[in-house]
Amino acid sequence: MSELISGFTDYILSTNFPLIGLAIIAFAESSFFPIPPDVIMIPLALINPAFAIFYGIITTISSVIGGMFGYFIGLKGGKPLVNKFISEEKLYKVKLYYNQYDVWAIIIAGLTPIPYKLFTISAGLFDLKFTRFVIASLIGRGSRFLTVGTLIFFFGVQIKEFLTNYLELATIAFSVLLIGGFFIINKLLKSKINNKDK
Repeated sequence: MSELISGFTDYILSTNFPLIGLAIIAFAESSFFPIPPDVIMIPLALINPAFAIFYGIITTISSVIGGMFGYFIGLKGGKPLVNKFISEEKLYKVKLYYNQYDVWAIIIAGLTPIPYKLFTISAGLFDLKFTRFVIASLIGRGSRFLTVGTLIFFFGVQIKEFLTNYLELATIAFSVLLIGGFFIINKLLKSKINNKDK
């Protein structure tokens, strides 16, 4: 699988329009394609660190638009079509995530190695409010790709080893901190409101 991804990446980077290839992959991965855009974006940004943040923006926008496409697959296609993309077992697990975390499930999926398309397609199927879905997608995908782009912009090839070995771990840690911070703030606000009522 790694050889296939490596060959695919080399092919995209060798074309005259690698940025278009990056945008297409970012779009497709959010709804039906298995290869994440990181494998194109990171090498492309390392070749041109001055454009790394721009590549992050393009990847984010393309990924969110692809997520919208996935959303409408779920919304309009219904369960019979969704089951062609997602197994019943995975769909059940995603529903549990939505029940527990609501739109935070989208943010988590956008940040972490969890396949994003599972959540974009199922968001449409479960009729998650579209505006909230888009905002959560922008936060999740933007946090991931713009962070990578910013790191490469400032550190160039020196950051390559970190991204190769620790990117997934760092994004998971960031997700935990983000969600933990949200729940702490939410709890403090509720406590403050309850104290005022007394």
